[in-house]
Amino acid sequence: MPGKNIHVVPAHDGWAVESEAGGPRQLFDSQEQAIAAGTEKARHDQAELLIHGRDGQIRERNSFGHDPRNIQG
Repeated sequence: MPGKNIHVVPAHDGWAVESEAGGPRQLFDSQEQAIAAGTEKARHDQAELLIHGRDGQIRERNSFGHDPRNIQG
């Protein structure tokens, strides 16, 4: 389902990729691996990728789908 956000979040023993659309949580040893997998999934799903830091706060966002803030100019 297009438009559901993908999150890269800290996990117990590494990093995880989670989708708001559901599905299995993917686990990775490094944040770099999780970001690469999350980016691919966000591109495929035309979704927004939200990358969280170790503290759980969003530190970066990347949109790979329809951007609702379509500003002409």
